Amino acid sequence: MTQILGIAGSLRVASSSKAVLRAVLDNLPAGVAQATADIGALPHYNADHDGGAEVAAFTQKIAKADGLIFVTPEYNYSIPGVLKNAIDWASRPAYASVFVGKPCLIISVSGGALGGVRAQAHLKYILNGMLAHLHPGQEIVVPQAPKKMTDGAFNDPDFLAFIAPQVTAFCKSCGT
Repeated sequence: MTQILGIAGSLRVASSSKAVLRAVLDNLPAGVAQATADIGALPHYNADHDGGAEVAAFTQKIAKADGLIFVTPEYNYSIPGVLKNAIDWASRPAYASVFVGKPCLIISVSGGALGGVRAQAHLKYILNGMLAHLHPGQEIVVPQAPKKMTDGAFNDPDFLAFIAPQVTAFCKSCGT
């Protein structure tokens, strides 16, 4: 069974990033298992130590996954520091980390009209530097994401229908 790991770039419980990730994971194709990673539990990156049990567990989740789905908000025209911190931990050793060859699908969200395209570009650049395999296809962005929330859940069936073929293609490319 294909295993997808979802990583949200926000710590807020009621974040639109987490809600979009939940909606995407809840709509994965049949035969695809899913899990999520909590990046908020990771210490600040420091090459003087290994990060302890939290970092080991996070890296292990990435290693076991057949593919990663990132949903990131845009903070100050880029990705949140907490997401960069998590990636920095899992990117070691350089050019031989769990990211090498790992299929990745990126979705960005924002409260603005551009849907986080700048954050998405930065995340692609970062993952490329770690030799991850970025899923080709249209950029998946959610503009004005907070307006698409109902009682803490992402509520945009047109968006989910629009991305379904890309998510299905991504999951098939992750199959082992």
